[in-house]
Amino acid sequence: MAEIVRAVAWRRLDEPGSEYCALARLATGWRFEGTVTVALDGRPLLAHYRVDCARDWRTRAVIVRAHEGAPPRALRLLADARGRWWHGDHELMALRGCRDVDLGVTPSTNTLPIRRLGLAVGEARALTAAWVRFPDLTVQPLEQRYTRLAERRYRYESLIDGEGAFSADLDLDDLGLVTRYAGLFERIATTGA
Repeated sequence: MAEIVRAVAWRRLDEPGSEYCALARLATGWRFEGTVTVALDGRPLLAHYRVDCARDWRTRAVIVRAHEGAPPRALRLLADARGRWWHGDHELMALRGCRDVDLGVTPSTNTLPIRRLGLAVGEARALTAAWVRFPDLTVQPLEQRYTRLAERRYRYESLIDGEGAFSADLDLDDLGLVTRYAGLFERIATTGA
């Protein structure tokens, strides 16, 4: 049974949009469940997601439904403790070794590596995440780096093939949920805090 420990609402800063997300504790770990509405590149997008994690914040399952009109798209991914990922019966070899999912329309999944890595202030760590792009729900590996700048502030960096480098500072609450993602998201409401 899921026990919701915090619910948040985020506002998009780069595009018109908002999100509701709930973080729940499960007997086996953690769950993020949310709904995003955004005008992505001028087109309406409605996305529902659920990400289940082990107790150590490793991604175990991802379910996404995205609507840009009809028909809706759906994606279901499963990951094991060895970093192997499946879409249905097909193993996604390019994602081998990934421990985290990064859903491109939400700041919720930044919490996963932040909690999993447990960095000290001043420490940095590189990783490769399974990046889900919207609205098409394609999945690819994405090299990322997290640097802990202060108690509740991190720098996120990534290198997107063909699109250059990206960097943003993230301010977090006590559970590691984003309160402000420079230029992209800001939390506008919360419960459980």
